[in-house]
Amino acid sequence: MLQVDEIIRRVKSYQPAADSDIIKRAYDYSYRMHSGQMRKSGDPYFVHPASVAGIITDLRLDTASVCAGLLHDVVEDTLASSKDIEREFGGEIASLVDGVTKLSQINFTSKEDRQAENFRKMVVAMARDIRVLLVKLCDRVDNMRTLEFMKPESQERIARETMEIYAPLANRLGMASFKTELEDLSFRWLEPDAYHELSGAVTRTKRERDKYISDVCKTLSSRLAEQGFASDVTGRAKHLYSIWRKMQAQECGIDQIHDMIAFRVLVESVGDCYASLGVIHSKWTPVPGRFKDYIALPKPNMYQSLHTTVIGPGRERVEIQIRTHEMHRVAERGIAAHWKYKERHSGGVADSDAQRFGWLRQLMEWQKEMKDPAEFLEGVKVDLFQDEVYVFTPKGDVRVFPRGATPVDFAFAIHTDVGLHVSGARVNGKIEPLRYKLRNGDIVDVITSATQQPNKDWLEFVGTTRAKSKIRNHLRLEQRDKSLRLGRELLERELHKSGVSLSKLLKNDNELRRVIEELKVISAEEMFISIGYGKLSPEEARAVISPKLEAETATPPDSLREGRIEGLVRKVIKRDEDGIKLNGIDDVLVRYAKCCNPLPGDDILGFITRGRGVTIHRRGCSKAFDTDPERRVEIAWAEKAKINRAVQLRVVTANRPGILATVGHTFSAQGINISEANCRTGDDGRAVNLFSFVCADLSQLKNVMRALQKVQGVVGVERA
Repeated sequence: MLQVDEIIRRVKSYQPAADSDIIKRAYDYSYRMHSGQMRKSGDPYFVHPASVAGIITDLRLDTASVCAGLLHDVVEDTLASSKDIEREFGGEIASLVDGVTKLSQINFTSKEDRQAENFRKMVVAMARDIRVLLVKLCDRVDNMRTLEFMKPESQERIARETMEIYAPLANRLGMASFKTELEDLSFRWLEPDAYHELSGAVTRTKRERDKYISDVCKTLSSRLAEQGFASDVTGRAKHLYSIWRKMQAQECGIDQIHDMIAFRVLVESVGDCYASLGVIHSKWTPVPGRFKDYIALPKPNMYQSLHTTVIGPGRERVEIQIRTHEMHRVAERGIAAHWKYKERHSGGVADSDAQRFGWLRQLMEWQKEMKDPAEFLEGVKVDLFQDEVYVFTPKGDVRVFPRGATPVDFAFAIHTDVGLHVSGARVNGKIEPLRYKLRNGDIVDVITSATQQPNKDWLEFVGTTRAKSKIRNHLRLEQRDKSLRLGRELLERELHKSGVSLSKLLKNDNELRRVIEELKVISAEEMFISIGYGKLSPEEARAVISPKLEAETATPPDSLREGRIEGLVRKVIKRDEDGIKLNGIDDVLVRYAKCCNPLPGDDILGFITRGRGVTIHRRGCSKAFDTDPERRVEIAWAEKAKINRAVQLRVVTANRPGILATVGHTFSAQGINISEANCRTGDDGRAVNLFSFVCADLSQLKNVMRALQKVQGVVGVERA
């Protein structure tokens, strides 16, 4: 366990004027409050906050952050309150502890929108004081290092939210060391078989690789020294997750990954970086198209470096990164390297550095714009993961977009009105379609038309969350207007049958208020829209508007007693035994979306569709977010749901005799009968196979996927 004297010594090494007394008091207070509590590993619980404080000192953060690390679990796990922390340690530390406590309560894989809503709070908190997120990241790193003591389901849940949220956030903050460690630790628990197989393969070649690294480092160092450059040259194998991702992307085995080793050259100045690049290229042949200048065009997370790939000794591809010592410090620690110590900490960074965190301002804008928290969270996941492309406006200004962005994304980045009316683009002087994928260095000039309007097809190819959000909002407003007109027309027609005038109702304020309250809508407009959407039937509305007349002509429908939506979707049909439950009701008319083929066990969402009951999507399906959140209903699988559904798996294999038979036998061994197979071979020695079969639930699908991944010669398995 890390002792308080060691923590104080570390803080004093980079902040000599640090208040030792408050660190010691925070250490003692946390130790006392956590006394008697144990971790899953059997260690005293206090080992964890002490370790978190140690990680914070590695980032060289301020005294308040170190104290927050020591106290971060006190409010959540002991009898101490936020007021107690404020009284003992002051408002600044209490604010940090409170922020981290709120983040600790977020479960990103929860089915509840409330949890996605909490992520909005996290965005607001970290925009106000980025130290909250830095302390939380340190907390997550320590938890991931001790994940082996958790239950398997907890391991998978925590690893997934780490991979989806915290590793990308570390990357966006420029903290490369955190990003790689969190990715590798998550990979270990999310893909255990692939992790151990890859780890073993890398370990087996370690001696040979270490010798190669040593030889190349000596050659590089001596070559640069001959030319008068003081340099520090190191080499390392790339981290496991990045190798695995490359194997997945290229659909190949580890023996076909040629650039597993990366070398880093640290020099004194920017000029030395470019001069060293010339020395390296004169020694070894550069690979065309593999040079990237992140010094002239830094990444949004402040990362700067020159990247080149050369054909090194033994005809091996070798990646070399060239940067200054200061650039390396920023690359490893990101925003933490730019920390400015002030008399009064604001939790921010210097104004010059704030420009580099435009993505954080974007998150703030999105959380204000997007009413649907689940859509916001999904958009954040997508945007945090993307690689960037750098393009130019006609005036020469640089704009950064996620890879795969289009002229439509470019247009929305300029202004919403430009995006809504973009009809084409000139890229490097040539007219290109809206689907064109932007490339590094493109000069983009968008063309607009007053008659142009977004359509649903745009959602298929745009790449940024901003563009998708604006297009969806536009389409929803269009749909809302149509539903408003349709709903009014349907209700007017229904009331006309009973001799009731809608216009008279709308003029009678007292009667209208009664109807609105009974139907539980906000306004008459909302009532029309609900009817137009299909959430409320005209007959139900008529029963409330003219109850006496309704009582004379018909028995009040069951749907009014059980709720409008539930009544609408309840149908007298063959019951889907142990299938879907809508708010506890199980006789519902459902259809399963073909875009994502949900299975029992998948997280799901329901959307009301006119005349077709409820459409079921997998949570996270991009098509689900194209629908209006107002039509969403909370839906769940019945406890013992077993529904035979057609699914597809895409299995990439080596193209060799007998592999198909082995794969077929693996399906049979899992009790699965293949109903259709589409197999094709490529020139790269691989075969892509699409298998269709009937599956009962998610666990059965996972079992067959795991079994296929263990087959020798199978390169990749994914749900199609």
